[in-house]
Amino acid sequence: QVQLVESGGGSVETGGSLTLACEASGYDAVRNCIAWFRQVAGNERERDATIHVHEGNTYIADSVKGRFAISQDSAKNTVYMRMNNLKPEDCGMYYCASTFSASGSYCAHNTGLDDFGYWGQGTQVTVS
Repeated sequence: QVQLVESGGGSVETGGSLTLACEASGYDAVRNCIAWFRQVAGNERERDATIHVHEGNTYIADSVKGRFAISQDSAKNTVYMRMNNLKPEDCGMYYCASTFSASGSYCAHNTGLDDFGYWGQGTQVTVS
């Protein structure tokens, strides 16, 4: 069993910053590939960032590249997503998700929504 707990969402003005945190616990093997997804009501979840926590490979979606960054604190079993220069289009519910990936490169560049079997409850981000 894997548990993912997100925190750090909130309401900010355009141009503001937030740092989301995803604390993971449980079976190590299925939480070595962690991703952040954003969902707007009525739409499919979209992947913003991914990290392979052992190999360090990362991915940032083109839509947020230069503004978002993903990192980890392995001692705290926590993955972060720093979001700078937030825009109204960044609004949504942000979820972290985990899966197992033997390859850091595959984790970063080839995983999609259906690859992730464990999800947190989400944290809301509002930009006005």
